[in-house]
Amino acid sequence: MIEKEKKKEQEKKEPLMTPGLLKTIFPKKEFHVPKWFVIDATDKTLGRLSTEASKLLRGKETSLFTPGIDQGNFVVILNSHKIQISGKKESQKLYYRNSQRPGSLKIETFKQLKERIPSRILEKAIWGMLPKGVLGREYYRRLFVYQTDKIPYRKETNQKTNEQEKKIYGSPKKFISLEMEKQENWIRINID
Repeated sequence: MIEKEKKKEQEKKEPLMTPGLLKTIFPKKEFHVPKWFVIDATDKTLGRLSTEASKLLRGKETSLFTPGIDQGNFVVILNSHKIQISGKKESQKLYYRNSQRPGSLKIETFKQLKERIPSRILEKAIWGMLPKGVLGREYYRRLFVYQTDKIPYRKETNQKTNEQEKKIYGSPKKFISLEMEKQENWIRINID
């Protein structure tokens, strides 16, 4: 009994924890430096690749992940025309687009869309896995999907793309500037 009373007195005199030591760390957008991840989509499964890309875009690999704060990274996916799916989905999976005009609903199979715009398949799959809203659109702007194994660059000057570039790369809306590549660290990821 005497020992218990002594322990209680010591606890009253010396608090176990000082008040300022155990503060919750809340990450801030200003302190986050996004990384660049380059993924090769050759013979990868559509869903598995899309989930990994969406996790990297959101920044879920960090220990301080907070859903409402932008902690995402840049993701570059190469060889989008070599993506694979299992089963009969190549002829059964349908993609819809609509211009909101009467009678304008267009339906395409996976195979038709892969022949026409293969990067659209990955973009739609990853967009479906991102949160909808302002933050989700911000993540989506950091996604770059290309059909070739090279990343097309454009210098910061507003030069029009020539006809040969349009044939090779299509006419992508998003280009990575050369200055960004020099400043950032690029991480190549191999997804199994």
